Amino acid sequence: MPAPDCFKHPVEGAVCKEPAVGMAFVWVPGGRFQMGSDDGRSSEKPLHQVTLDGFWLGKYEVTHGQWRAVMGLNSTDSKKGDDYPVEEISWNDAQQFILKMNSKGQGGFRLPSEAEWEYACRSGGKKEKYSGSSSADSVAWYKSNSGAETHRVGSKAANGLGLHDMSGNVLELVQDVFGSYSSGLQHNPIYEGNGSYRVSRGGSWYYSAKNVRCASRDRDDPGDRSNNLGLRLARTAQ
Repeated sequence: MPAPDCFKHPVEGAVCKEPAVGMAFVWVPGGRFQMGSDDGRSSEKPLHQVTLDGFWLGKYEVTHGQWRAVMGLNSTDSKKGDDYPVEEISWNDAQQFILKMNSKGQGGFRLPSEAEWEYACRSGGKKEKYSGSSSADSVAWYKSNSGAETHRVGSKAANGLGLHDMSGNVLELVQDVFGSYSSGLQHNPIYEGNGSYRVSRGGSWYYSAKNVRCASRDRDDPGDRSNNLGLRLARTAQ
């Protein structure tokens, strides 16, 4: 099944839907931004400059319905509907999902890098505390407003790129091994060095407001599953 033409001709503001399971992707134009935080946790330091090429990113987290359509089974025994974010997904599970997505004829799907994720969370590298807002309540399902459960994707406001739920709802796996930041200018960085943990970003329904900030980082063993751990796919520009 060939990729839709919109994937081949990205423009700012474009949304492209892949035909296999109907997953919508937003074009994220490349640029330079300040990654990390100088007033957060030690793992968020130092603040450093990153330059990224443009890429596609899922408008929402991968849902239960999309996961089942690709994998042939549910990830959990959750009674949540098809348009709720899939959870209890390990990094290893995510790699299997991506292999099957790519085998459907589209190709190019992957987890975002940590730098791509934060850049997109910040609406294209802006100095945003949460994804699209200075207020967690307007854009995130988190400990104070979630009722201790996930919520339908897209039910909070989008950020400046049209991406939903990058703060809160479920943690989102990225490709990188968890490690310390470098202080130098980097281009399309991805850390795949020593370390036993993989990075997850964005916080979740279980987390406090300070842990759903754009700069906040978490780590999980590649085989770990939890009821607040999910994913969002990226796609390389053609």
